[in-house]
Amino acid sequence: MGDFSAEVISHIDRNYIADLLKRGDRVDGRKFDEYRQLEIEPNPVAAKAEGSAIVRLGGTSVVAGVKVLTGEPYPDTPDEGVVMITAELAPIASPLFEIGPPKEDAIELARVVDRGVRESETVDVKNLCIEEGRKVYMVFADVYPLEYDGNLIDASSIAVNAALLTTRFPEMKLEDNELVETGKMLELPLSNMAIEHTVSKIADHVVIDPILKEEIVQSCRLTMAIDKNDKFTAIQKGGGAGPISIELIEQAMDMALSQTKEIRGLITDTVKEAGV
Repeated sequence: MGDFSAEVISHIDRNYIADLLKRGDRVDGRKFDEYRQLEIEPNPVAAKAEGSAIVRLGGTSVVAGVKVLTGEPYPDTPDEGVVMITAELAPIASPLFEIGPPKEDAIELARVVDRGVRESETVDVKNLCIEEGRKVYMVFADVYPLEYDGNLIDASSIAVNAALLTTRFPEMKLEDNELVETGKMLELPLSNMAIEHTVSKIADHVVIDPILKEEIVQSCRLTMAIDKNDKFTAIQKGGGAGPISIELIEQAMDMALSQTKEIRGLITDTVKEAGV
């Protein structure tokens, strides 16, 4: 996701990738606006999480797990529950990731995916309130990359959305100042779904769903969250300090819009077919 060492970059022929793009080709033969093969597996860890999903996007794979706990609301939002995204980049996914506390790339991944969920109001947080000012549901979605060949953001966004759709948790109520289960299972109150789409700028071109080789030579990237109404709910630049023109931004937005409906449909259809 971030800036890698010179040793890694030295193994990539920047000129070769740029020349390919000039001819209208990419390293892996895809079109500029084409995603890699996408596979979604709903609820692979049902015994350990209230909701989960594995996403395979080409050579990148990610698992997202959702836990629903109870706790006290924030003082400034006493009638709203909590939704939070976290990410951990472990060496099992790539030798580029190191053991230890969350590094900048992990924090950025969580922040960007969280923003897509939050800005689109994917979860109706007011319906996560058990009793105003006292108890609410707290939804934690954790992202763990399993294999890394570029574009962790989009794979993680898809995995989190699928995991949220599969989430089921016990209803709680307050009795004599204690939380007790009612015996009823609830679904998350989902009111929207924003899919994030990442486009890399390389030389004078933009390509969607970059593989690792493309990420390493990019001058910057744009990540755009698009909701169910085709509204852009968040746009974020990262992956380098290089400039990007208005014309290329418009190209990137068109690429994202052309793909979002199909990916959203795949998420919902896959979860529905799984009977979750």
